[in-house]
Amino acid sequence: MTQKCAVITGITGQDGAYLAQLLIEKNYRVVGIVRRSSHFGVATHRLDWIGVADRVELVDGDLLDLGGLCRILREYKPDEVYNLAAQSFVKTSWDQPTLTAQATGVGVVNMLEAVRLECPQAHFYQASSSEMYGLIQEAEQSETTPFYPRSPYAVAKLMGHWMTVNYRESFGLFACSGILFNHESPLRGLEFVTRKVTDAVARIKLGKADELAMGNIDAKRDWGHARDYVRAMWMMLQHDTPDDYVVATGRTVTVRDMIQVAFDHVGLDASKYVRIDPQFFRPAEVDVLLGDPSKARNTLGWEAKTTMEAMIREMVDADIQRHGGHL
Repeated sequence: MTQKCAVITGITGQDGAYLAQLLIEKNYRVVGIVRRSSHFGVATHRLDWIGVADRVELVDGDLLDLGGLCRILREYKPDEVYNLAAQSFVKTSWDQPTLTAQATGVGVVNMLEAVRLECPQAHFYQASSSEMYGLIQEAEQSETTPFYPRSPYAVAKLMGHWMTVNYRESFGLFACSGILFNHESPLRGLEFVTRKVTDAVARIKLGKADELAMGNIDAKRDWGHARDYVRAMWMMLQHDTPDDYVVATGRTVTVRDMIQVAFDHVGLDASKYVRIDPQFFRPAEVDVLLGDPSKARNTLGWEAKTTMEAMIREMVDADIQRHGGHL
C-alpha cells in the first residue's frame, strides 16, 4: 500500500502537533510548513513534548508567499493538505488587525490557490473557528447558524471559511472546513485563557505565584481536547464528499467553573487567589459559545471523548511538571 503524504501548515502549534502525531500513527509521511525563525528550537517545542519532532519533515514556507507554497506542493505532491496556520490569538488581532487579515484571511486564499494549481486532487482542510459566530444568533451554533464575527480574528477566519466554500463549489476541490469550538491541551500557548489558568494554578501550588488576574470569568465556552478535535479533521478528509462541520462537545461551561476545576485539582480555594483585572476584558465580548456537533456525529461518526474536567486536570499536571514540581 502506497504511503500517504500530508502537508500541514501550523505544524508547530497545538493542533499541528497532535495532528502530526495522529497521522504518523496512521503511517503518513508528514511534511510541516514553518516560517523561518531565529528561535527554531523554541518553535518546535510542542513536537518535542509529544515525541514526534524526529518523525516529521519541516520545510520553510509562509502563507503570504504563494510561489513558495506552490513549490512545496509541487515537490511533495500531498494527498492531504491541512491549513492550521494563522494569527490565532483574538486579543492580538485588535492590536494587529492588518497582519491578522493577511495571515488568517489572505493566507487561506494562497493555500487554496496553491492546491488548485499544483495538486487539485488533494483533500484540503481549513481550520475555521467558532469565533465566527460572535454575537450568537442561535442558542446552539450549527453549520447553518448565521455568523456575526466580533473581532478582526473572527472576520479574517470568516473570509478563509467562505473562500474554502467558494473553491469547493467553483473549482471542484475536495475542500472542508472544520468550525472548531474551543479546544485545549497541555500544548496550548500561555496567551489562551485555559493555559493561563492552569499555569497560574501550578505556580501558586508550588509557591511561585500568589494570584491569578482574570477578565470576564462569566463568559461561557464549549471546551474540548485538541487530541479529539484533530481526529475530526482527519475524518472529514476521509469522507466520500467534502463538507463543513461543527466540532464541539455540545456542553458550555463558564470560565469561572473552569477555574474552579483547576484549583480544586490541587486542593486550593480559588476565591483566595483570583483577581478581576479590567485590562483583560475584550473590546467586544463573545459571551456564550455552544456548538451542536450532531452533523459530525451522524455523518462522520465523531464525538468528543475527553471531558473539560479531565482536560483541565491533565493541563494542571503538565504545568506542575514544567515548573519542576511532582505529580
